[in-house]
Amino acid sequence: MNGTGAVWSACFLLLALLISILASYTMFNFTGNLKRKNNQFRVFWLAGGAFVFGVGMWVKHFVGVLAEGDPIFITWSMPVSLLFTIFFSLMAFVMLTFHNVIRYRLLVGSLILGFGVTFMNYFSVLGQPIRAPIVEPSLIVLSLLFLFSGTYASLWLAELSGERFNWLASLVLGFSVFVEQLLGSKGLEIEYLSPFYGASVDKMSQDINLLTLIIGLGMLLLLVSTLFTWYIDKRMNQMDERYKLLVENSLDTIAIFKRDKWVFVNEAGLRMFEAEEANELLGASIYAFLRPEDHEAVRERMHNLVITGNSGPLEQEWFTLKGKMLNTEIVELMTTLENEPAIQVIIRDISERKKNEELLINSEKLYVAGQLAAGIAHEIRNPLTSLKGFLQLLASGRKDTGTYYDIMKSELTRIEGIVSEMLMLSKPQVYDLSYHDVRSSMRETVTLLETQAILHSIMIETDFGPDPLWVYGVENQVKQVFINVIKNAIEAMIDGGAIRVRMRRVDDTVQIRISDEGPGIGETQLSKMGQPFYTTKDKGTGLGLMVSYKIVDNHQGNIQVDSQLGSGTTFEITFPFRYPETNSVKKSG
Repeated sequence: MNGTGAVWSACFLLLALLISILASYTMFNFTGNLKRKNNQFRVFWLAGGAFVFGVGMWVKHFVGVLAEGDPIFITWSMPVSLLFTIFFSLMAFVMLTFHNVIRYRLLVGSLILGFGVTFMNYFSVLGQPIRAPIVEPSLIVLSLLFLFSGTYASLWLAELSGERFNWLASLVLGFSVFVEQLLGSKGLEIEYLSPFYGASVDKMSQDINLLTLIIGLGMLLLLVSTLFTWYIDKRMNQMDERYKLLVENSLDTIAIFKRDKWVFVNEAGLRMFEAEEANELLGASIYAFLRPEDHEAVRERMHNLVITGNSGPLEQEWFTLKGKMLNTEIVELMTTLENEPAIQVIIRDISERKKNEELLINSEKLYVAGQLAAGIAHEIRNPLTSLKGFLQLLASGRKDTGTYYDIMKSELTRIEGIVSEMLMLSKPQVYDLSYHDVRSSMRETVTLLETQAILHSIMIETDFGPDPLWVYGVENQVKQVFINVIKNAIEAMIDGGAIRVRMRRVDDTVQIRISDEGPGIGETQLSKMGQPFYTTKDKGTGLGLMVSYKIVDNHQGNIQVDSQLGSGTTFEITFPFRYPETNSVKKSG
């Protein structure tokens, strides 16, 4: 080889080494992005890394062949070797993602990747027009040992140190594949067929020009890929930094659990759980900070996250390292960490809020108790005043005591009614439950209130429907609900009108609609409907509707009120429809 040829050979060798290192570096940049927490481009990073590495090894191989001064023919083996190298590289990178699944994944991955590089070198050469090659086994074995050792070492460096040592891992891998090709070419003596292989000089020139174009395009692709990964990596690092600042400066605890253990917690979490250092939490089981009775529920909830993806917000009690009880609100999200499933949680301390809620509830209880006491005192004081006055009249010897006794009895009955209503609200009473047709109760109610309605120029229109409407409960109480609602409607309709009663069975419920043509009820008043002692009437106690709501609720029913100012109000009362049992039926009248 003359001096000019030696210089070109050295340049080609140096270029082949640089291509190997550059392809390895670009590949490690692609696959390194798989370690990011929120990885939505997993397939892109895997396929991109395999493609860039395969193209780089392919271009490196032909530059190395040019350095050796061997002839190159454009044959079918060239694209086939490229495709197989990309395929084996992809399989190797996929193998590396099986953390804690395959025990020797680094070893297996390095063997697959090394096999892909070896396949490229030997298949491309053996696919040329050659005679039977002469093999030097010792050099071949040495080249393979060097390649597989370097491949394993580079993958180990990239796995252990991440982006900080990507260049070192790239140098090791690039140098290993470069040396493997040099030693392999020495260990495989090739005798080519006729230099032209039946082709003309023009054909040889075309093949060389095409190869030069392929190598140039490959180099351009590597450079563009390197710049692209550098830019993407820079942008993603900026996003990671912003995310890190957001997490670290959050007032809520942000933590990550993997296999039921703490693997990450921010500063707010250390303060919340009274830890001085992160190591006091990291690696510890999360169940050590939970009540024993919550373990099964938490375990099931985390298991279901694989399907649901997230849960919460929900309340959860925790213990700190010092044994303090925390009331928290928690949100759980499924994520990945180092290519493994993990759970990210956001924990907010609501201990103070719970205390304030308890104080507020106690305050509301005292307020309601005060309202109740004031209402009872007011309602009972009036008849007591009358009773006191009549007792004084009796004591003075006045005549016509019969009338006095009737009035006093009426006042005592009024007091008894108020006390009975309060007892009904206080706790469930023992009643005689029976099956009855509520149409009968409504008929009796309409008959009872019809005279009062006529006096107020009101017509009560009824539609009881064709079928029995069976309800299981206390008939007198259900009747009391109807009386309260219709009586309120009569009192509200000062200008007369019509009250419409419609009763139907809807699916498994009995529906009673009572509509009036009164002035209607405003939204503010409607929201307070059923509260104790809230009434819009001058002489009302507010207990009637409150008792009605309680009765319907005790019968597993519901009351809905719809009202429009100036148009009237509609009460919709529903009870569960219950088929009567034998010998337990009270027939409708």
